[in-house]
Amino acid sequence: MRRFNPLWYNEFGTWLEYSESKDAIFCLHCYLFSCEHGDGRGGHDAFVAEGFSNWKDKQRLYKHIGKVGSTYKLCFSAAKDLMNRNQHIDIVMSDISDKAKHDYRIRLNGSIQCIQYLIRQGLAFRGHDETDASMNQGNFVELVKFLCESNEEVNNVSLNNAPENLKMIAPSIQKDITHVAASLVTRAIISDIGDNFFSILVDEARDISTKEQMAIVLRYVNDNGEIIERFLGLVHVSDTTASLLKESIELIFAKNGLSLTKIHGQGYDGASNMSGQFSGLKSLILAENNSAYYVHCFAHQLQLALVACAKKVYALTDFFNFIPLVCNVVGASCKRADILRQKQLEELVKNIASDDVQSRRGLNQEMSLLRPGDTRWSSHYRSLVSLCTLFDPVLDVLEIVKDDTTLVHAKRSEASALIMRMETFEFVLLLHLMIKVLAITNELSQALQRKDQDIVNAMSLVKVSKVLLLKMRDNGWDNLFQMTSEFCIKHDIDIPDIESALALQGRTKRRGTVTHLHHFKVDIFYAVIDTQLQELNDRFSEVSSNLLECMSCLNPYNSFLAFDKNKLCEFASYYPSDFDLNDFVMLEYQLETYIVDVQSDHDFLNLKGIADLAKRMVEKKKHIVYHLIYLLVKLALTLPVATVSVERAFSAMKYIKTTLHNRMGDEWLNDCLVSYIEKDVFDSIDNESIMIEFQKLRPRRMIL
Repeated sequence: MRRFNPLWYNEFGTWLEYSESKDAIFCLHCYLFSCEHGDGRGGHDAFVAEGFSNWKDKQRLYKHIGKVGSTYKLCFSAAKDLMNRNQHIDIVMSDISDKAKHDYRIRLNGSIQCIQYLIRQGLAFRGHDETDASMNQGNFVELVKFLCESNEEVNNVSLNNAPENLKMIAPSIQKDITHVAASLVTRAIISDIGDNFFSILVDEARDISTKEQMAIVLRYVNDNGEIIERFLGLVHVSDTTASLLKESIELIFAKNGLSLTKIHGQGYDGASNMSGQFSGLKSLILAENNSAYYVHCFAHQLQLALVACAKKVYALTDFFNFIPLVCNVVGASCKRADILRQKQLEELVKNIASDDVQSRRGLNQEMSLLRPGDTRWSSHYRSLVSLCTLFDPVLDVLEIVKDDTTLVHAKRSEASALIMRMETFEFVLLLHLMIKVLAITNELSQALQRKDQDIVNAMSLVKVSKVLLLKMRDNGWDNLFQMTSEFCIKHDIDIPDIESALALQGRTKRRGTVTHLHHFKVDIFYAVIDTQLQELNDRFSEVSSNLLECMSCLNPYNSFLAFDKNKLCEFASYYPSDFDLNDFVMLEYQLETYIVDVQSDHDFLNLKGIADLAKRMVEKKKHIVYHLIYLLVKLALTLPVATVSVERAFSAMKYIKTTLHNRMGDEWLNDCLVSYIEKDVFDSIDNESIMIEFQKLRPRRMIL
């Protein structure tokens, strides 16, 4: 290679520094100490002044290191002495006793233990006032006190028995320990990734102090063939433009030694209010790395396709705006909530007496009217089901609000309008239609929240949803109309003559006369399903559809029935940076041997998905024999299906940064979140490692 090779860092990383502006490499140790130890030998001037750029002569790097007594060796020894804190003059001349160091270690270890407990529980550290006279010193100080009371060794050296400036409970100490813990967790994650490629999952949300926070999660396959999703960090973004989002990602990548060239997949929440910016972000990353293919978050794709797109139909736009109003009026006070529960109980007693419902332990539990949310999975579905179940009790509450003379006229008029709207055949039809549509994909939305969901099973569930929607369009109208009519009869709602003309209002009269049947079946039923099917089809680009189709050929289900050698070779062609020309030739022959081997091996029978296949290949050492096929498996598993891990990060953020602690700094919030979310990695870090890194973080008054 006639250029700088980044792999040289693996061999010469202790001293090698590369300058992009000069396109040359330098020696850090010689740059610092060559004036004291340099003798003009070993070509050290080329690595100090001009820079070395003769890329074809790698042997010069070894020659620069030289043998014992060389200029580099002397400079390296001087640099090593400089970095050894224990050899500094202030340490050598200090009169700190071994007992003082031992006591300091006990105090520091006690503070670390308290912080570890608080992080694991997601509890706040700070109190209103941490001074000795305060009655609200916070969780950390109170926990240190408890540790002193329960541990005599800690009590003898901590708090009241410690020097005034070495109690190890100051806010700066708390933040430093938390920062060190987060750094070690991140370092362990980066080490686990190693040289593997990964995909990036990004989403944004506002914290309690209305700051835009961007969460970054990495998805990769570890050495055991397991799919891993790790929280990398939280970044505060002052502006949500695509260029700034990319710059923020690059900063956190540079901080952790990662590269955009290793990204082999992108996943963003398209239901976010930043969906346009994320579309620009994926294009910016694809411009630098053409293997960073984008896959839309499947779970939120359903939310968009089945709710947002349904609102394009005029009748449903009004319907979905109407549902939150009902929830607001009925649940506006505790009194109305109690009335709703009482009406629900009265209706249940009446239905049991008339044998309309069964009575058994676990049945007929108390329900509440759920509010729909634009970002929560299945919330619209559950909200509509609860409204359908509590239809009569909700109407009873609205009647009480309408007749309440103590309320202002506007509230009573609103309740009256809601009653008039709910007691129409069209409203009941829309309610049952959307329940059936959302029920078709409810299982898929729930399944996509699992961390172990692989992309092949997700695509299978999406296809099932589309088939069911088509089946409903062709044969579901009669069933829907019958269900709606029975509901209206039960609740004394007038059913219009569907063959009669519909009274049109305003300018719509110019379109001519339409019947109720045409309006309900064509303008609503067909329009809703057609819009959603079109949205589902449009949201899969040609590249992503081909990728997913090719990946499905790796599925080991039913003795590798879906195996297709040509499609797998096409799959490899999407990643030219991972497969060279020789690999393409070898892959074709390797696939022929592979399929005969695994189909005849009992250990590979009854596998459920590609995730199981990857783990089994590692267990049986097949990933070494069929290294190119295992690379295809890793590429398939790396592509993200859903941004669930990012959503969980935002849920954790609400525990860490609360209303009472809304002034947390961005760095401290990030440090707490990294350790709290990745608890399994955090638990694997020993206290000694934390103490060592804590001492290195800044100069301390006591040296271990």
